[in-house]
Amino acid sequence: MPSKRLTEHMPRKRSTATLAKRPRNPERDEPRKRGKVINRFVENDLIRRVSYETYRDKVRDVYDGPQGAVLAACSLISLHSPLGDRLLRTRKFDLRGARRILDVGSGAGQIAKHLLKYADAEAQVTCFDISAEMLRRARNRLKSSVPQYLVADLARLPFATGTFDCVTCGYVLEHVPDAALGLGELARVMQSGGRMMLLATEDSFSGAFTSRFWRCRTYNRAEIKRVCGEVGLRWHKELWFTPFHKMIRAGGICAELVKE
Repeated sequence: MPSKRLTEHMPRKRSTATLAKRPRNPERDEPRKRGKVINRFVENDLIRRVSYETYRDKVRDVYDGPQGAVLAACSLISLHSPLGDRLLRTRKFDLRGARRILDVGSGAGQIAKHLLKYADAEAQVTCFDISAEMLRRARNRLKSSVPQYLVADLARLPFATGTFDCVTCGYVLEHVPDAALGLGELARVMQSGGRMMLLATEDSFSGAFTSRFWRCRTYNRAEIKRVCGEVGLRWHKELWFTPFHKMIRAGGICAELVKE
């Protein structure tokens, strides 16, 4: 039996109930709350203030105009274009075997350019965007007769159910007010077992700042995972541009999804 002196200095065990009732630490939680508040203040909230139809028209104006004209350059400067190339070149998202590929919100053809390099030669590539002007820019940049181009809205896709076995969706989901609206449509047009590379702007400070320029919203990673499960898309694995991005949790949401 331990002596009285030793017993007095031994740490007391806390019961599970005591631990469960332990109050939250304001000093620990406050920076996290403050960060979310700041991000929400910085983030563009147009998508939450107007109807989807009105918002969609304003987004089309953004990409038809000067901002859309510099999209390819912005992707290069931010390194999203070369890092996206690396994801496909190193087969972190493997295009081999895909026969019908849908590139969502093709913009200036940043991802489509990688698809033409790393997909099988017989693969059919369909590029759509809400902006006809962006598709014109994509054609001029890619100089390829392989892709099919068409103007379409992510919320109402003009494709039959189960059309595609592979989808790439790069920073487009944030242009619909509800993740289920876009992910549900993409799940519908995918074949069972089809794979998607999803990239989306995350609800971080850098994501909120990005939304100011492109008039988009941001998404929480846990929210995206939940919605994926609801629409029949399994969260297969997270993708990271580099080990450094993974270490500091940077680069936004990037994942491979599989249609159940």
